[in-house]
Amino acid sequence: MESLMIIILAIILIICVFAIFYATIYNKFQDYIIRINEVEGKIDEAIREKFDIIIKLNNIIKEKIKTKKVLVDDISKLKDKKISSFEIDRKLVEALNKINFVKSQYTELETDEDVIKLTYDIEDIDESLRAFKKFYNETIVFYNKLIRKFPYNIIGKILKYKEKTFFDGKDMNDDDIKDFKL
Repeated sequence: MESLMIIILAIILIICVFAIFYATIYNKFQDYIIRINEVEGKIDEAIREKFDIIIKLNNIIKEKIKTKKVLVDDISKLKDKKISSFEIDRKLVEALNKINFVKSQYTELETDEDVIKLTYDIEDIDESLRAFKKFYNETIVFYNKLIRKFPYNIIGKILKYKEKTFFDGKDMNDDDIKDFKL
């Protein structure tokens, strides 16, 4: 009878140790998932702000230089498309480059107060975006390490966690070297 009690206690102890082990690893994953989700929200918010400012800047420039010509390839349609934050960010950079080119062609835009203010606002958002992207990518590195490391990989497979890509969309595990974009 006494040996049966020892076996039962040993089984209970093993189950408790495994439960604590599982909970610890689960919480570690959740910590990184929460961080990733929070910074993704901040990136999305900053991209939305940048989007709105670029549209305002585009309209002000069109009004100031008295043109009906489309300066940026109608980025307002981006809201309707189902594309990732990666792609929207790239499209906004392209649009801003076109706007900056137009600004360089018209010297009166360089001294316009509205244009200057919106340009500073975009620079502030870009600075925040760089910080958010850096934090996101650093967190992704740690998260992906957990997915690969023993014993975390076992719990990760049980929970069906997958590796995540960096903000630039680069998948480090494939052979496609052309998916790296600046």
